[in-house]
Amino acid sequence: MATGFTACSAMDKAKVLLEIVRGRWFMVFASLLIMSASGSSYLFAIYSPSIKSSLGYTQQTLNTLSFFKDLGANVGILSGLINEVTPPWVVLAIGAAMNLGGYLMMWLAVTRRISQPKLWQMCLYMWIGSDSQSFANTGSLVTCVKNFPQSRGMVLGLLKGFMGLSGAIFTQLYNAIYGHDPEGLLLLIAWLPAVTSMLFLPVIRIMKTERQKNEQKVFYSFLYIALALAGYLMIMIILQRRIHFTASAYRSSAAIVVLLLFLPLAIIVSEEISKMNQSPIPCDTASGLKEPAKQQQVEESPAVVSAPAESGGTAPLIPDGSVSRIKSMFRSPDRGEDYTILQALVSIDMLILFSAATCGVGGTLTAIDNMGQIGESLGYSAQSIGTFVSLISIWNFSGRVAAGFVSEIFLTKYQFPRPLMLSGVLLLACVGHLLIAFPIPGSLYVASIIIGLCFGAQWPLLYAIISEIFGLKYYSTLYNFGSVASPIGSYIFNVKIAGQLYDREALKQRAASGLPFENGELSCTGVQCYRLSFIIITAATFLGFLVSLVLVRRTKKFYAGDIYARFRVNNNMEMVDPTLGETEEEQCGAAPAGQDHRTKN
Repeated sequence: MATGFTACSAMDKAKVLLEIVRGRWFMVFASLLIMSASGSSYLFAIYSPSIKSSLGYTQQTLNTLSFFKDLGANVGILSGLINEVTPPWVVLAIGAAMNLGGYLMMWLAVTRRISQPKLWQMCLYMWIGSDSQSFANTGSLVTCVKNFPQSRGMVLGLLKGFMGLSGAIFTQLYNAIYGHDPEGLLLLIAWLPAVTSMLFLPVIRIMKTERQKNEQKVFYSFLYIALALAGYLMIMIILQRRIHFTASAYRSSAAIVVLLLFLPLAIIVSEEISKMNQSPIPCDTASGLKEPAKQQQVEESPAVVSAPAESGGTAPLIPDGSVSRIKSMFRSPDRGEDYTILQALVSIDMLILFSAATCGVGGTLTAIDNMGQIGESLGYSAQSIGTFVSLISIWNFSGRVAAGFVSEIFLTKYQFPRPLMLSGVLLLACVGHLLIAFPIPGSLYVASIIIGLCFGAQWPLLYAIISEIFGLKYYSTLYNFGSVASPIGSYIFNVKIAGQLYDREALKQRAASGLPFENGELSCTGVQCYRLSFIIITAATFLGFLVSLVLVRRTKKFYAGDIYARFRVNNNMEMVDPTLGETEEEQCGAAPAGQDHRTKN
């Protein structure tokens, strides 16, 4: 049998390379790079002192800027709606422009290359720059989930995991390029994410949902590389805080990071060449330049055959009459079918899921945002605080990939429902919050591990559950709606509870010491600074755990069935354009007579 390199005598290395770049696996690689450059919001603690000193901001003003950072990074409804009506490259291009524009204006202001902007202008720049993160997420992550629907847990875990590592990756790169210049970091996060997205615009696209036998094996290979990258970053974080690194040492460290980021290319090339050897590529379609229009349409908009699912409500055909149409808009289809945006947003399942996520994400994010001050109030050294605050990104990554891969394995092998795993994560988070509320010596290290793991684990579980219950047709918008739980939870627990209770306790201590308060920075010491806050957060997280059990109960029958059956039915259908007029073998003249190499979806 002819191999992929000999089936068409006219195919040269350039065409083989182009076929690899056009493949689904290269698209995953491109998405990994985009996500690893999309975590600029995690670096605020590094460049915020430069903004504060250069522009003369107070801490309250800086916190206002931080709020717009969180608002932009987590409220991406606009990017979701745009992605519903445009190809992914449009969303990525808009995000790249927003990232460059927002952060570049902030860099110009901090370096005094322009006149000092007003606060509302800086907040606008921050919102624009951080909101580009949601465009990168929507353009790359949502596209990957639609292209790999039967491995969505692994896809979400990997991509969200790389995003969790982006803060540590950026730190290594900026130390190598700009040294310890926080202003240089602002410039780096202005141009690098934009350039990364623009480089891969033609690659990120919706493709046919054909599943290969070794699909999970390839994802596991990506996972091993991600674990190696996370382990290396963890070692570098510890060493760089204990040992003086020279400029050449920082450059060497950054080079290894870049090498690990590009290592998946070796797996992708091997996989695609193996696929070519098994199924010869038509000589007139290898480059993709002469692909028939109808075949391209099939690739861009794969048909999905519906399979029966547990009913979450009946969705009859819409009869004539405006009243009947309005009623049908709020009548949910079967779980697993494609909900409309309105049907999903008003469904009880979404309300339950969103409430549980608000409690869980809001509580863990509050712990992460205040971890430095928590350590100070409990008497930890600056070095210890810096170490476990930096390592939270590693635990965050670990939680994301573990939740994605483990939930996928448990779901496919044992029908273990993902909502139940989310309940377990929320219950574990309660333990971390209690360790902060009632600390013992060294307990903050354990708490930081638990909080980081739980914060990371909630995201792939939340996004996977949304895609499974409400379908993939409007996933771009529903995905971004789920992320709104983060700023809402952060505002409730961080601003209204932890912030106000901390200031109240600090004022008590200042009054007890007899020192006057002259608009200086409030500082609180002792276990009482955050005890009441995290007792309340623990109670709220436990309430989220109980609420999530309601969703477990409601979706029990749905997850007991085969939720991926509809995609397997689709994969068994032939995706052959009958209007092509001749077979691939006739076009190439290389395959043996009677040999069928038609593409299946």
